[in-house]
Amino acid sequence: MPRSSETLVPPLGALLRRYREAGEPLSCEPVTQGLLNRGYRLATTRGAYFLKQHLDAPTADRDTISRQHRATQRLHALGLPVAPPLADSAGRTVAVIGGRCYALHPWVDGRHRDGAQLSAGGSRRLGLLLGRVHTCLEQVMEPPPPGEEHESARPEETLRVIDELLRLARARRPRDGFDELAVHRLLQRRRLLAEHAHRRPPPASAAGWVHGDFHPLNLLYRGAEPAAIVDWDRLGVQPRAEEAVRAAAIFFVRPAGELALTKVRAYARDYRRAAGVDADELAAAVHRVWWERLNDFWILRWRYQLDDRRADPQFPAASALVVWWTREYDAVRDAFTG
Repeated sequence: MPRSSETLVPPLGALLRRYREAGEPLSCEPVTQGLLNRGYRLATTRGAYFLKQHLDAPTADRDTISRQHRATQRLHALGLPVAPPLADSAGRTVAVIGGRCYALHPWVDGRHRDGAQLSAGGSRRLGLLLGRVHTCLEQVMEPPPPGEEHESARPEETLRVIDELLRLARARRPRDGFDELAVHRLLQRRRLLAEHAHRRPPPASAAGWVHGDFHPLNLLYRGAEPAAIVDWDRLGVQPRAEEAVRAAAIFFVRPAGELALTKVRAYARDYRRAAGVDADELAAAVHRVWWERLNDFWILRWRYQLDDRRADPQFPAASALVVWWTREYDAVRDAFTG
């Protein structure tokens, strides 16, 4: 995984020779958002483009990217707001230069909006949009393989991770406020796991194709309307209702770690209607995502095991959400299913 300090300059000359109709380069500015890949706003004599440099190892090979591109092309044909890649002079949508994969997309003018910026109507439209994504993916992708199951986290393994992260956080010199909060949350999580270990959910069957990373930085708006769903790198087969719950937990989390449950309810009703998901399926997804969050420490792993602090700003709200969600479990489930 690339470090935040790493500078990667795209090979514009070699790239634009493949996209002859794109014009000559005028400027190429990094796009600041994004943790796994690199994006640039490329201005040329013919207009503006989004240049994506694929770096995340699990999804950065040509075949995987090409499959994502075909999916977005088909989704665009069905009327979903996506930005399919441009084809080069040979008809390819993936350019491999110097061993790295690049793709050129039309530039979409828009802004990101989190749940605090969405009205009740905007929350309903968000749920409707994700429901349409799931039903349209079912139309354009091959049937998922049968029988694949997703195991839930084992609390005994999580406790070992907590012990390791506690050791690393306590050893940090000099320790700052983040380290103190990390130690507090790790000790708190250990207590919660001891209290709730008996609630570990059973394996879930993978139900269908999902975007895989549906959150505010991967959705652009023009005014109140979604303009483009971007970054399809994690396109894959997962329990689709879990994606709906994960997305809500990112869009609608407040800085103190609470969920805006009125907006969650509006979002979930339209998602269920659009995706054809019943309340029982969504209730099971709520339980599984709650358990996933209770056992997950990816932000602390990045900081203490990878020495990568780019996700640190997300930790206060994300870690508080787990505690609040555990306390308000019934209210959260009812917001998704009512």
